Amino acid sequence: MNLLRVLLAIIFPPLSIIDKGCGSFIIIFILTICGWIPGVIGALIILNNPDR
Repeated sequence: MNLLRVLLAIIFPPLSIIDKGCGSFIIIFILTICGWIPGVIGALIILNNPDR
């Protein structure tokens, strides 16, 4: 997880995980629409996952 990705996850969560796949992008986009904090938390979890 680099600093740019973390900043993007805080500012606009879907943009930070755009290369992780369409499903992840859609889930984080929906979470961001429902509320900014769930989107940020979801993006940080996906970015912190070492398997992806």
